[in-house]
Amino acid sequence: MRRRYSGILAAAVATAMTLTLSGCGGSGDEVTLRLVAADYGDSEANTSRKYWDQLAADYESSHPGVSIDITVHSWADVDKEVADMVRRGEEPDVAQIGSYAGYADRHKLYRADEVLSIPTQADFLPKLAEAGEYRRVQYGMPFAASTRLFFYNKTLLAEAGVEEPPQSWDELRDAARALKDAGVRIPYALPLGPEEAQAETMLWSISGGGTFIDSVGSYTLDSQENVRAFEWLRDEMVTKGLTGPGDPSALNRQDAFDAFTRGEVGMLNGHPTLMRRAEKEGVDLGTAPLPGRTGPAEATMGVNDWLMAFKKNGHRKEIGDFLDYVYSQPNVLEFADRYDMLPVTRSASEAMRADDKHEPLREFLDQLPGAVHYPSHKTTWAYVSRTIKEQIGSAVERDGDPAGVLSRIQRDAFATENASG
Repeated sequence: MRRRYSGILAAAVATAMTLTLSGCGGSGDEVTLRLVAADYGDSEANTSRKYWDQLAADYESSHPGVSIDITVHSWADVDKEVADMVRRGEEPDVAQIGSYAGYADRHKLYRADEVLSIPTQADFLPKLAEAGEYRRVQYGMPFAASTRLFFYNKTLLAEAGVEEPPQSWDELRDAARALKDAGVRIPYALPLGPEEAQAETMLWSISGGGTFIDSVGSYTLDSQENVRAFEWLRDEMVTKGLTGPGDPSALNRQDAFDAFTRGEVGMLNGHPTLMRRAEKEGVDLGTAPLPGRTGPAEATMGVNDWLMAFKKNGHRKEIGDFLDYVYSQPNVLEFADRYDMLPVTRSASEAMRADDKHEPLREFLDQLPGAVHYPSHKTTWAYVSRTIKEQIGSAVERDGDPAGVLSRIQRDAFATENASG
């Protein structure tokens, strides 16, 4: 009888506690965190879904009461899918996409310091954390990074009589001319097609001493340095047939990379993923700093994708605990290794550098701390990036007008900035 009474009493207490917690917002219930992520894989065999499924399973096994609901979209769709969710009032708890500033501007996001532990936040590489700031407050949490280096096919350059990779624009032109004379189909690949023209544009801006924004955050797309870079490309590379057959505005990055792995491209700007693919196809490749106007460029471009935490569902504590797990050193290193990316934390970067199997990536790691990033903190960047993709290719056509094209993009950027402000 005593055991039965005790059991009834315990059940009554448990029921009362459940009702009390339910009245305080349901914090005693199981929490499901919804995560929407981009797919870094190029096939079903290596889709990012597999990475997130395993990470979530491991997390859930040691965190009863929390489950992770995962949706993975292609990069072509993920930003729009999240935007549509927000428009319907169905924000995910966590999104891993390309831009955070618009959501921060609309007060949709938790600050990084509201969800992350101090050790996790302090572990981010400083330049990447800074790039995640909107109005000097970090909302964007760096997730995956890469830098760009100058890639060249050693075999093709040797056959063309080019002994060293070019360090300046003039040396690049001369090497491209030698490759063309040797019968190379695409001496220098210039992908200004709609897939990622903003990246190639930024690389040429950097190599010419230009920028996309100035020290106070205003767009400088039509600067003298940027105009000079695209006039040089038009006159010295495209017009002289050194960028291969076809119009650079129709050449997408992936098509250029595919041609490089087939041994049809002498030189191009590339990132770590291309290195592994080319080596797998037997291409004897070399990497070097970007050729600059008169010598090696002082910096390169860094690309960073973002995690962000939405406030709508009120799961701040659970989101923070999950993100601390996501950013643990083994998980950051595992993702970077699996998808040929660079780690975004100090601890994982040091681990990658210390591992000899990652020796080919050390040059990319060296470039990351000083790399120049897209102005992702600007709410207008998504629009400006799209405008660059649509228009920049026409600047290097044989009768193109770089000054006119860049001025038009600058005016559009300025008008959009004023309208959003």
